[in-house]
Amino acid sequence: MTKHEELLHMLLNADGQFVSGEEISRNLSISRTAVWKHVNKLREMGYEFEAVSRKGYRLVTKPDSIDATALQLALNTTVFGRKAVLLASTSSTQGDVLKLAEQGQGEGAVVIAEEQTVGRGRFGRKWFSPAGKGIWMSVLLRPDLPLQNTPQLTLLTGVAVCRAVRACTGADAGIKWPNDLLIDGRKVCGILLESTVEDHQVRYCIAGIGVDVNFDPGDYPEELSTIATSLKMETGQTVDRTKLAAAILTELEQLYYLYQNEGFGVISALWEALSVSINREITVTNHQGTIEGLAIGLDPSGALVVEKHSGEYVLVISGEISWKS
Repeated sequence: MTKHEELLHMLLNADGQFVSGEEISRNLSISRTAVWKHVNKLREMGYEFEAVSRKGYRLVTKPDSIDATALQLALNTTVFGRKAVLLASTSSTQGDVLKLAEQGQGEGAVVIAEEQTVGRGRFGRKWFSPAGKGIWMSVLLRPDLPLQNTPQLTLLTGVAVCRAVRACTGADAGIKWPNDLLIDGRKVCGILLESTVEDHQVRYCIAGIGVDVNFDPGDYPEELSTIATSLKMETGQTVDRTKLAAAILTELEQLYYLYQNEGFGVISALWEALSVSINREITVTNHQGTIEGLAIGLDPSGALVVEKHSGEYVLVISGEISWKS
């Protein structure tokens, strides 16, 4: 860490209490004049401090934007998020990571934007991603996988985000097959996994994650107001987006390595435990038509197992599902 990153780490860990200039100077092995310079560096980055003679410095407010330094401090990862590009605005983080992937960037690189002007979800749908309200990010994965196994990564990403949301906010989020997070029936997160393939083997995947974090009800356009929700709306608390982004990346790395070492079975069990789709009478709509039946669980491949009313079992690998409230 740089000296100003070490200073920020000290002040964040002080939990709003004063830290003396003498303590900072001693711990960072710098002069009191250098302490002042590093405090000013953090001020330039949007942090605000109270400085009191003989008491020291106290962190008062953090920048509203997702902060690169604070993100690195909050990560508990080896690779994921360690190469992070933070943008004020972009058309789509998926496109940004695609460029990084083609340039040879390593696994775990992430692009996070304050807003997306042409954010996209599944089936080419537009993803509403205004400035300062959510987490709009894409992560580069380079798995050694055949193409048919990539749906497993979608399910894995859903588990990672769901676990991070629950741990950071206490919100009762659950996973709707294959990749939406719901709270009380309303969508709070969507996941889009896109793969580039060569000779039936995956070259790389890009996991796009969009979480509605600090939306207020009036922030949504009319067409989304009854079907979408945010973590702030559900918990009544403003959520620290930097900490949540770090938690998602940390969960994603841990589960990704677990998947590589132990296979899909453990991910499948975690997904089923968090699912709001299992044991429901559902309707599946895809390019083959419509299927109605009971969602039983996941097949070892990652497909959704549905028991039709005729008693026949079918495997669903793509499509939209719905159920009666």
